[in-house]
Amino acid sequence: MNRKIIVGGAWPYANSSLHLGHLAALISGDVLARYHRLIGDDVIYVSGTDCHGTPITERAKKEKTTAKEIAEKYHEEFKEVFEKMGFSYDLYTKTEDEYHKKKVQELFRKIYDNGYIIEKIDKDNYCEKCSKFVADRELKLICPNCGNETKGDQCDCGYLPTKKDLRQAYCVDCGSLTRIKDNKNLYLELPLLQSKIEKYVSENENKWRKNAQNESHKYLKEGLKERAVTRNLDWGVDIPVEGFEDKKMYVWIDAVLGYITATMKYCDENKLNWEEWWKNNNTDNKKIYMVHGKDNIVFHTLILPGLLLGLDDNMNLPDSIVSTEYLNFNEQKFSKSKGIGMTILEALDKFDTETLRFHLIKNGPESKDSNFNVDDYIMTHNEITNKLGNFVNRTLKYKGLTQIPNGIMDNDLEEYIKQKYEEISNNIENIEFRKATLNIIDTLDNLNKYYDERKPWVLYKENLTEFNNVIYTCSVSIANIANIIEPFMPQTSKKIRNYLNIRINGWEYIGKLESIELNNIEPLFERK
Repeated sequence: MNRKIIVGGAWPYANSSLHLGHLAALISGDVLARYHRLIGDDVIYVSGTDCHGTPITERAKKEKTTAKEIAEKYHEEFKEVFEKMGFSYDLYTKTEDEYHKKKVQELFRKIYDNGYIIEKIDKDNYCEKCSKFVADRELKLICPNCGNETKGDQCDCGYLPTKKDLRQAYCVDCGSLTRIKDNKNLYLELPLLQSKIEKYVSENENKWRKNAQNESHKYLKEGLKERAVTRNLDWGVDIPVEGFEDKKMYVWIDAVLGYITATMKYCDENKLNWEEWWKNNNTDNKKIYMVHGKDNIVFHTLILPGLLLGLDDNMNLPDSIVSTEYLNFNEQKFSKSKGIGMTILEALDKFDTETLRFHLIKNGPESKDSNFNVDDYIMTHNEITNKLGNFVNRTLKYKGLTQIPNGIMDNDLEEYIKQKYEEISNNIENIEFRKATLNIIDTLDNLNKYYDERKPWVLYKENLTEFNNVIYTCSVSIANIANIIEPFMPQTSKKIRNYLNIRINGWEYIGKLESIELNNIEPLFERK
């Protein structure tokens, strides 16, 4: 029976361009979605742009425009990036989408009605001149640690200002000294849900990466704290609770519930029932992947499960947490202000999309921080050019060959390729994508070895029957390579299938090719 698969890619924040570090964190989602479609599962792959929050309103002020225009600008840029990188989202939406806002309000209200969202009075900074409560990042003060001026959320020296420190903070907008004032907010009662969340983590963490396990246990050991779900902002989703008309939904609840609202919207548009993917019946036939960087771990391992449990509606919780470490650039952290790094659009002007995908999967921060530099990328590109591109080229463009000859498939190579299907499938299912890429390289090495050892250039003159067998065996191998590389290099896979007139995609051994004319065979890559 086909499984119901959700792949949720983290929602990028609409306040700056996406860089290669973002791509390294998210590319695994596309690998999973493509693989599960190939094996016949029913996949819904969703994400969207996180449009709300203080950083976006701050950028709007600096650029003398509106938060909506900033969010829309980056949303369109993100869509362009993902399309050019070949991400196969079933729906890429945004938190400013009206459908999302309506549905997330309904989910919020249900959690509130179930008693898991409660009212509290906070002591917050208030600016009399601006007549508003001021968020930490909208405050400025002298850092008690280094003596420099800093914003209220965090100093460049790493110090996190305390509530006591913020009593002497000034409003960034007008420069006035703020005062502390009672502020009514709503909070998610995570302590009430801790035992259920602990049970969930215990039952699922064996399918998570080590960083997700460690980070989740750290928070659970400390004891989960109530977490604010409302903010004093003009930009965001309205709170569907009387008395909180001056508040907006905190972006973390708005975005993580977006996985459900995006599924709902996709299903509504395609006459499907979203509950078949998210409701807890026949869980053996369902799987939910959450794909993100390590800075988003607790939002997906603790907070999203807490929200789903708070719905009290038999919801499925995420099974597999696909959390990367950080990607550095030339051994330094990405920093727009310091000019360190490269945006994805900049990279696409310089690099081949397909080999960039493969490189970031093969050398990305899967289990530890990794580094990107151009020389390493070029090595990967040329390796793929030599081992895949040349193998395809010297087989399908063999001098004088106009069609794939009739021949007999080599039995040993057939068994080897079938074994590789199984191994790479296990790699992907176990979220070990680097191992999968190494397995692909190993396969290509062995196919090239077979070609070189059989010396078809000699057989062509001395034993035409055996020459036909070798070229046929290599052609069948290429057809199967097209299947195996599809999750990693989808456009290259598509080109190969077009060369061989393969019309059906799948994750199963192709054993026969018949009378295929070899027309318009072009090099898959250009050496750099």
